[in-house]
Amino acid sequence: MKKKIESFENLVAALEALPSIGKKSAQRMAYRMAMEDHFGAMKIAHAIEKAVQSIHRCDRCGAMSEDELCPVCSDRARDHAKLCIVENAKDIFQIESAGEYDGTYFVIESIESIDSKRLKNRIEEGVEEVIFAFTPGIATDTMILYIEERLKNYDIIFTKIAQGVPTGVSLENIDMLSLSRALQDRIKV
Repeated sequence: MKKKIESFENLVAALEALPSIGKKSAQRMAYRMAMEDHFGAMKIAHAIEKAVQSIHRCDRCGAMSEDELCPVCSDRARDHAKLCIVENAKDIFQIESAGEYDGTYFVIESIESIDSKRLKNRIEEGVEEVIFAFTPGIATDTMILYIEERLKNYDIIFTKIAQGVPTGVSLENIDMLSLSRALQDRIKV
């Protein structure tokens, strides 16, 4: 058996553990960092160290933050009457990049982790509409029903993001749940 370069193999394994990084991509990145771009590798290492040390959850909504409150929660220009409930903090990046939403957020990882008291406190701050932005599925439908039940005594409107057929995708490539919802939620043209 040939002797391996342990530090290189450890770097490859660490990179390969990241989502959507396969063995070949991990090897290419590891080689570049170890052999071709030491400065870039150190820059990445420093950025990772700083992020791990300084990023935590926002005390108010659960999003990523470097301060007590995230940039959205601390922005007075946001519409605090709209509360978008998402499954995880990274969903906020997707919604924000669309540039269409000006309200605030609340992160819920799972039914078990819902902090009902914190959510009710948010509602009592003047929320008029709760928008569910979940990946379609039976589990998320259950979560929506659970949250609606917890908040039924508040005078708020419940909505969810539209679901259905994505632009440019043929019907043969759409799952049955998405196609079914698209037919149910059809609009007049």
